[in-house]
Amino acid sequence: MKIAISITGEKPYVLDPRFGRCQSFWIYDTETEKEELLANPGLNAQGGAGIKSAQEMIDAKVDVIVTGHLGPNAFKILDKSGIELLESEPLETMQIVENYKANKCVKITTNGPAHHGM
Repeated sequence: MKIAISITGEKPYVLDPRFGRCQSFWIYDTETEKEELLANPGLNAQGGAGIKSAQEMIDAKVDVIVTGHLGPNAFKILDKSGIELLESEPLETMQIVENYKANKCVKITTNGPAHHGM
């Protein structure tokens, strides 16, 4: 299972609650325990950051996304994709993985506010 977490900064990686404007996505494969970093194509986008970020996650074939909140467009795309959408407070990535395994993450059932441009 591939878990993607929106992050900012350098190690130790911490969740960034801004899905479409996070610096990167940290992807962890629970079966192989391999880590991967993907630059967020929405970071510097003039518009449509959430859409670009959502498409990147779909293309990366992740099973789960953990973030702070999703704007309306990203939520609509990801909700239809079958990817499990969860929220967490800003914790280190491995703590979030442990919380996920213990069913301590909260399911995202609705979108957050829209943010237009930068």
